[in-house]
Amino acid sequence: MATETTQQQKVIASSDLIHWRADFQEEPLRQVIANAIIKNGVQAVAQKRQRVAEMTYTFSHQIQTGAITNQKQSGRCWLFAGLNVMRKPMADRLHVKDFELSQAYMMFYDKLEKANYFLESIMATMDEPVDGRLVSWLLQAPLQDGGQWDMFVNLVEKYGVVPKWVMPESFHSSNSRAMNQLMTAKLREDAARLRALARTPDQMREAKNTMMGEIYGMLAHFLGEPPERFVFTYEDDDHQFHDEGLLTPHEFLARFNSVDLNQYVSVINAPTPDKPFNQTYTVDYLGNVVGGRSVLYLNLPVEEFKALAQRQLEDGEPVWFGCDVGKMSDRESGILDVDQYAYDAALGVTLGLTKAERLMYGESLMTHAMVLTGVNVADGQPNRWKVENSWGPDAGNRGFFVMSDAWFNEYMYQVVVQRKYLSQAQLQALETPARHLPPWDPMGSLA
Repeated sequence: MATETTQQQKVIASSDLIHWRADFQEEPLRQVIANAIIKNGVQAVAQKRQRVAEMTYTFSHQIQTGAITNQKQSGRCWLFAGLNVMRKPMADRLHVKDFELSQAYMMFYDKLEKANYFLESIMATMDEPVDGRLVSWLLQAPLQDGGQWDMFVNLVEKYGVVPKWVMPESFHSSNSRAMNQLMTAKLREDAARLRALARTPDQMREAKNTMMGEIYGMLAHFLGEPPERFVFTYEDDDHQFHDEGLLTPHEFLARFNSVDLNQYVSVINAPTPDKPFNQTYTVDYLGNVVGGRSVLYLNLPVEEFKALAQRQLEDGEPVWFGCDVGKMSDRESGILDVDQYAYDAALGVTLGLTKAERLMYGESLMTHAMVLTGVNVADGQPNRWKVENSWGPDAGNRGFFVMSDAWFNEYMYQVVVQRKYLSQAQLQALETPARHLPPWDPMGSLA
C-alpha cells in the first residue's frame, strides 16, 4: 500500500523547474520587485504609504491613561493588559497619574499555580498514553508566560495585587526564556516521576507536594519571594504625602480597587462551523488555579462583538482584548490594518483565506492581549481604534497603536466587557451550558 502511494505522488522534475523559471523570468517587472524585496524586505516594498498616512492617531472617544508599560522579553501581555485595566481608576483614586501595579508579583503566583495545575493534570491522565495527543499536549508547554482573562481574575482574587515598587521587575521577569526552559525541564522530569508512581497514589501525592516545594524555590531564585505585607506610602501628583500603613495584598486591593472583575465576561468572535454563535464554550485542561474559575467564552457575530467594545469605550472604560497581533501590523508605526500591505501584488500570489479558514487551517489564532483605550466613530460607526500596548514607548506612537475597523473584523478574537452592556438575548446565551473544546482548539491559545 505504501509503495502504491509513493508511486502516485508527483516529484519535482527538472522539467518543472525549467517551466517555473521561464514563467518567472518572462515578466521583467517581477524581477525588479524581487530585487527590491531581496534588498529591503517584503514589508518595506509592499507597504502602502498612503494607507499609513490615513491611519491617524485621532479619536472621537479616548481614555487618558498613565505611562506606557513594558513587558520586555517576556510573554506577560495578558497580565499587563489586565493590570492596566485595573490601574486607571486606582490611579485616579490615588491621584497618581503614572501609578503601576506589580506584574512580577502576578507572574510569581501564575507560574506557581500553573505548575500545580500541570502536575494535577498529569495525575488525572495516568490512563492516557504518554505519547498520546492529550499528554503530549500537556507536556508541550506546561509553564509558558501566556494566559487568559479568567486566569488573570483567578490570580487577583486569590493573591490580591501590590504596587510595582513593592515587588519590582527582576532579570528573569523581563527575560523569561531561561527561567521557562529550566522550569519546564523540571516539570517534565516531575511528570515522568509521577507517572512511575501511578500504582501507589499515596506516594505519588507525597512526591507531588515535594515537587511543588522545589518549584516555589526555583521561582524565589528567579523572581524573588512575593511580600506578605508591605507599608504603603506614596506622594500624589500634588506632592502630598500619604501613609496608609501596613497592608496585605488583599487589603490593598480591597481599599483601593474599584473594578469588580466578576462583572466582566469574555466574548469571542470565532466564525468556524464547529462553534455556533450565541453559545458558550470552555477549553479542557486550560487554566492556572486548580479550583478557580474556568475559561468561559460567549461566541457572538462580529458586529455584536464589536458593538459591545464600542459601548464600553464610549462610557469611558478601557477594554481588555486578545488578537493576532503579528498579522498585517507594523511595530514601528503602530498600525494594525488589513490594507497597509499589498503582499499579493508584491509576490504575485493570492492570499485570501477568510477569518474562519485562518482559524481552521492554523494560519491565525490569538497571540497577544492589549487594551482598547479609544475609538473614532463617524456616522455612528467605528472606523479606527486606539490601542494601549505593553511593548514600551519605542513601539508605535509612544507605545500606542492604531487599529483599523477592518483589522478588528479579521484579527480580533476576544473582548472583555461588563455584563451590563449585553442584551437580554446575549445574557440568556451566556447562561447556556458551556460546550467543551479540546485543549488544542484555536480558542485554547494563550495571549
